[in-house]
Amino acid sequence: MAAQETVDHKYVYDFSEGNKELKDLLGGKGANLAEMTNLGLPVPPGFTITTEACQAYLATGREPDGLAGQIEAHLEALEREMGKRLGDPQDPLLVSVRSGAKFSMPGMMETVLNVGLNDQSVEGLARQAGGSAGQAASGGNDRFAWDSYRRLIQMFGKTVCEVPGEEFEHALDEAKHAKGTHNDLDLDADDLRGLVDAYKKIFLKHTGREFPQQPREQLDLAIRAVFESWNAERAVLYRRQERIPADLGTAVNVVTMVFGNLGPDSGTGVAFTRDPASGAQGIYGDYLANAQGEDVVAGIRNTVPLQELEQLDKSSYDELLGIMARLEEHYKDLCDIEFTIERGKLWMLQTRVGKRTAAAAFVIAGQLVDEGLIDLDEALLRVNGAQLAQLMFPRFQLDHEFQPVATGIGASPGAASGTVVFTSARAVELAAEGKSVILVRRETNPDDLNGMIAAKGILTSRGGKTSHAAVVARGMGKTCVSGADEIEVNVPAKRFTVAGQTVTEGDVVSIDGTTGKVYLGEVPVMPSEVVQYFEGSLDPEHIDNALVRAVHRIMTHADGKRRLAVRTNADTGADAARARRFGAEGIGLCRTEHMFLGDRRELVERLILARAPGEREAALAALLPMQRADFVEIFREMDGLPVTVRLIDPPLHEFLPPLEQLAVNVAVAQERGEDVAKEEALLAAVRRMHEENPMLGLRGVRLGLVIPGLFAMQVRAIAEAAVSCVRDGGVAKPEIMVPLVGAVQELETVRAEAEKIIAEVVGDSGVEVLIGTMIEVPRAALTAGQIAEAAEFFSFGTNDLTQMGWGFSRDDVEGAFFWRYLELGIFGISPFESIDRDGVGRLVRIAAEEGRAARPGLKLGICGEHGGDPDSVHFFHEVGLDYVSCSPFRVPVARLEAGRAVVESGGSDSR
Repeated sequence: MAAQETVDHKYVYDFSEGNKELKDLLGGKGANLAEMTNLGLPVPPGFTITTEACQAYLATGREPDGLAGQIEAHLEALEREMGKRLGDPQDPLLVSVRSGAKFSMPGMMETVLNVGLNDQSVEGLARQAGGSAGQAASGGNDRFAWDSYRRLIQMFGKTVCEVPGEEFEHALDEAKHAKGTHNDLDLDADDLRGLVDAYKKIFLKHTGREFPQQPREQLDLAIRAVFESWNAERAVLYRRQERIPADLGTAVNVVTMVFGNLGPDSGTGVAFTRDPASGAQGIYGDYLANAQGEDVVAGIRNTVPLQELEQLDKSSYDELLGIMARLEEHYKDLCDIEFTIERGKLWMLQTRVGKRTAAAAFVIAGQLVDEGLIDLDEALLRVNGAQLAQLMFPRFQLDHEFQPVATGIGASPGAASGTVVFTSARAVELAAEGKSVILVRRETNPDDLNGMIAAKGILTSRGGKTSHAAVVARGMGKTCVSGADEIEVNVPAKRFTVAGQTVTEGDVVSIDGTTGKVYLGEVPVMPSEVVQYFEGSLDPEHIDNALVRAVHRIMTHADGKRRLAVRTNADTGADAARARRFGAEGIGLCRTEHMFLGDRRELVERLILARAPGEREAALAALLPMQRADFVEIFREMDGLPVTVRLIDPPLHEFLPPLEQLAVNVAVAQERGEDVAKEEALLAAVRRMHEENPMLGLRGVRLGLVIPGLFAMQVRAIAEAAVSCVRDGGVAKPEIMVPLVGAVQELETVRAEAEKIIAEVVGDSGVEVLIGTMIEVPRAALTAGQIAEAAEFFSFGTNDLTQMGWGFSRDDVEGAFFWRYLELGIFGISPFESIDRDGVGRLVRIAAEEGRAARPGLKLGICGEHGGDPDSVHFFHEVGLDYVSCSPFRVPVARLEAGRAVVESGGSDSR
């Protein structure tokens, strides 16, 4: 029965059978081809092989039972519909084979066009094609047919049989050189026949077999190659970076060929319903006459703006604009469209919700609200915190000293400066050394993905806004300038020339992905307008800036929706003030150990090494007024907002001289006969307190219990600062956090001492001081019910909780082996970047549930770096925390994501 069910399983869908909601099954491309077909748009007939077929193939290494028969049945139906047979020598049906996963992924197999051509059918294609407008029709169209055949061998060889693409390109360059031209359109039919012969020899050399002449074999091999490309190195790398599940698989689309390379009345193009770089409304895209579809996105010939199509073919242009408007209204979003014109007939080859820059995402979301296509909740879901963070990056600060040496197309905005490199491998190598690099290419291709990820920016001399470089860079948030054709790139020589100057590998250039300008040297930067808005220097209601207005509108809605409060991690008044301007609603982590550095370090050293009570008390007395002044400054900046102060936490070695260096100094001084009695005493004390693993040693609550008076001094300073602020007319809301607690008895001991001091200092001032703890030790999370009896709040220290939960030392492991874990897929992302939901996240969930069960009013927050990570914010919303705390710069990101979390969960929480 199981075998029969496998055979009967439906693996192939005609375009008329699907719709855009079936992306999981049909992939993004197939689902959207089906949707356009059902809308009655001119889509070439075809069918889609499902992702389930791919999954089955990858699991077993062979095609699932029943697939071959279903492909045959759909192919026969397609042949009946078109009145042609695949590869018929007299009048061949030709098809394209295209991958199409749920998510658009660089690294997947590229399209193979013209499947079905062979040595016989190429002649039939030439006869049937006839002539195009402006050509004599009687002699057929030999040039078109042989151009199509050479493209099949090139695409099939490279993508299906892994023949090096450079060899085909070199042969093409040789043919053009022999013809005395730089344009492949100048090659005639005889030139292309010769190129086909050259391509066949290249294919034979690398595969050990002749180019396959059976059309069905071509089709089957191409389908299998699509399946196998799911696990190609570049695809795997992209999935890891974008956190795309590895088990989705890809669909395969088999589409009847339509030809844009039939002559000047044919062509191919890509269009956007709005500008994907800025979000501005208008007509955006690229068109290339007498070309097949891959020529546009490959960037091998420079395109013309889409508007020029109106002069070339007004009828097709007008029809295209109507379809673009219809698709945008149907999808309620920016649409990215691929089309071909075959002798004046418009065909739609693909549409999808288009990738866009961060700025465009916010602007378009606001526009669609204004147009009534979406509401503000949906607008909030159309943007994300990672995009907002991109908008907060600085931009170039230009003056007369910086003149561009070239101007290309601003394909993906931002400002990037770095060392010029010409290969992906070199980009990866230098980036691993911590250097900023700009990857310079004539055009990029999927092989460059590693280098594009490593680079700060990408510069190409060919291609437009829809080239491979532009699309991938926008998707990754990388700055990109494409089509800077004034630049002559020489990759083998590792140099480019422009405006009479030569730039070699190792030189520095700067690129502006908004304006498309290229500068020599490093250009200084200035703050972004979005940062200026958050800091209050730009009024969104009175500025002609669509981006700032859109950010303000969406942030206002996010603040109204979110349940989570957003605090900041700040240790100084200046940091606190900036975070408050960014919308922080308090301080979730004030690290007091940062207040003991600089000039105060000697006092702390004296305190730690003190042997007699008098020495210790003297050091504490000297530190008290300094601590009090620090807290007064912070309380005044956060007037009326809660401030969580963590008592001193770091390991002792951070405040003591390094043992090895101290020992060497003493030995050298002794050798010289110097008086080293004081140094010897210090060395003895440091040896006495030396720890093999200080991160798990005498720190946090343990330090406060071992060194009498240390925590008492800090508690007194906090309470006195709060009272001082109140007496000066302000409001102070201090919360004292005891770090590294693993047992309730530790907290009870500290709390008993702290309450006595607070009662003594506060008196009738009205100041209320909460006492809680940081949950950063796994045992604390697992005994949270007990600890909650002595704590008024928990703040999860997810940095240490991750270290101890995984058994990692963050300072050591990230550079040592995380790269390998990411490469192997053990990590999709570092657990220090985004919360490990299954492990560390479960500890957080247990502690939150058991803590609240023991103390229903327990306040819960998080103050590790995860507090500003978009995905982690959603998790903390799910768990039911009261607030997240993050660095000042990340506060807007957390605010936005906290609002999105409510909408995504289907809730109507508001604050």
